[in-house]
Amino acid sequence: MRFASLGSGSEGNGLVAEVDRTRVLVDCGFGVKDTVLRLARLGLEPNDLAAVLVTHEHADHIGGVAAFAARYDIPVWLTFGTLEMAGDRLDPVPRVFGFDSTDVFAIDAVEVRPFPVPHDAREPVQFVLTDGTKKLGVLTDIGMTTPHVEASLSGCHAIVLECNHDETMLVNGSYPYPLKQRIGGRYGHLCNEAAAALLRALDTSKLVHVIAAHLSQQNNTPALARQALAGALNCSADWVGIADQGNGFAWRDV
Repeated sequence: MRFASLGSGSEGNGLVAEVDRTRVLVDCGFGVKDTVLRLARLGLEPNDLAAVLVTHEHADHIGGVAAFAARYDIPVWLTFGTLEMAGDRLDPVPRVFGFDSTDVFAIDAVEVRPFPVPHDAREPVQFVLTDGTKKLGVLTDIGMTTPHVEASLSGCHAIVLECNHDETMLVNGSYPYPLKQRIGGRYGHLCNEAAAALLRALDTSKLVHVIAAHLSQQNNTPALARQALAGALNCSADWVGIADQGNGFAWRDV
């Protein structure tokens, strides 16, 4: 099993997970041409993908899904709540599958385990993807942790974890006050310290990769995110990976 990122942040998100010859794309917040170019950096073409999984209806996650999936005839999977919010945007896609936020299903060799998260969307989920032995946890949009989130991610071999903002930078930054409240609220995004606290609550005994993701370009830095997660894991900051907006990150084996 391996995984890589097309890019992560408020301008677009996408992550590929691969088991044997099955590859799934989690979210697609980029235009069609950009998505194809980003896949090519990973040695992939659109027809290498078996499915697109959608976490929720915000544009940086679903914005490119319809055009990309329709152009290349790729099935799309999303919760019924997200499907409701997407409305007719997905009409051009030939194959769309809905699921409940706690359903478990398989796409060829990849087992998909969604779990619900507190976020300001209709029925948002994040995912644990597994080959039956190794587990990759993806958690990029969540306002606060819950016991179910922690149970879902415990024992993962790799985790892509939101470190959206540094609290001090957000408070002192230029964003309007309502936006600051939304980002820092219970249904917004995790700050570095909250992400570190979540890690401390998990069973990380099998963890071989942790990647800080969805970093704000205005209210965070890679160094601050690394420092927070490294402190939680008692490891070197260099061991913590970063999913950046422009390049994501290259393939990592689990």
